[in-house]
Amino acid sequence: MNNESVIKSRFEENGKVFETGAPVTGAVSVENAVAVGFGDGSIRFFWPDNDPLEVQAHSGAILSIASSNDGVITGGQDGRFLKISTNAEVEEIYNFGTRWVDNVAAYESMVLCSSGKNVYIWSDENDKPKILEHQSTIGGIAIDQNGRRIAVSCYGGVTLWRLEKNKWKSSKFAWKGSHGKVGFSPDGKYLVTTMQENELHAWRIRDKASFAMSGYPSKVKSFTWAGDNPYLVTAGAKEAICWPFDGKEGPKGRKPLCIASGGQQNATFVESLPGEKAVFAGFRNGMVLLSELSEHPNDVLIQNPTGSEVSNISISPDRSHILVGDSKGQILWSPLWEQ
Repeated sequence: MNNESVIKSRFEENGKVFETGAPVTGAVSVENAVAVGFGDGSIRFFWPDNDPLEVQAHSGAILSIASSNDGVITGGQDGRFLKISTNAEVEEIYNFGTRWVDNVAAYESMVLCSSGKNVYIWSDENDKPKILEHQSTIGGIAIDQNGRRIAVSCYGGVTLWRLEKNKWKSSKFAWKGSHGKVGFSPDGKYLVTTMQENELHAWRIRDKASFAMSGYPSKVKSFTWAGDNPYLVTAGAKEAICWPFDGKEGPKGRKPLCIASGGQQNATFVESLPGEKAVFAGFRNGMVLLSELSEHPNDVLIQNPTGSEVSNISISPDRSHILVGDSKGQILWSPLWEQ
């Protein structure tokens, strides 16, 4: 793609572009940095005021990454579950051998991962993991804001584990099909999953009432929550599709809000702007837009099309910088606000 005639956005003018040569597989904010995982097994920490720090952590692709107390935890194709500090110290929590570590999550001193059909939980109280068994391969894991509930998605729905008197007790939220990424709503009242089909599914936890959110032209790879009265913001269409979750019935019978038009390109990643009623949407052609959560939004161009699918967008913890990563390893690291 010839970019010589393209007018750069303010973010492209003020930011830095890094060509890493490996696809971005995940990114999270940690301390005052953004940590990025790559398909070559490396981690890079990006700081607002320092050069990036690279750590070669895994011998295969990083499959999952999450922030922890003083760094990140990662899972890889090499079967290793690692803790990596922001000063490049690498600690192996567990080695699963030839089995991939597909998902990781953390809450305070508790860290967990999934490999195959099992979830493994480590806490301060024990060196050996607590194992939560499931009937099929795990698609995603999530921890609620209090660290007392773990949601695990598999084929056929979600298993919700609750910590009661130091024991994990489970309940099933069923829906046919293969479920991927899973998450709690900000108020902890709903569970949401992506699916192998072009749709999402949600359950109201208190009574297991369920809702399908369908009609997408492609698979939904990403969702996030945004706004005070939370919207579930999703990729998978030519706009960011925002489902209202502020009523007693969630999105049932309600039309979604559509923002951030990508023209003929489907959105592949979405991320909210903390503290604002605004959403970033990245598209299959590499374009990134910032859009307001409103009926008539004004879109701001963050990044022009690059020709490669946006695979991650992350905001630094102090909200000073944005990081955009794509499927070929290009990173845009830019100040969010005018200097």
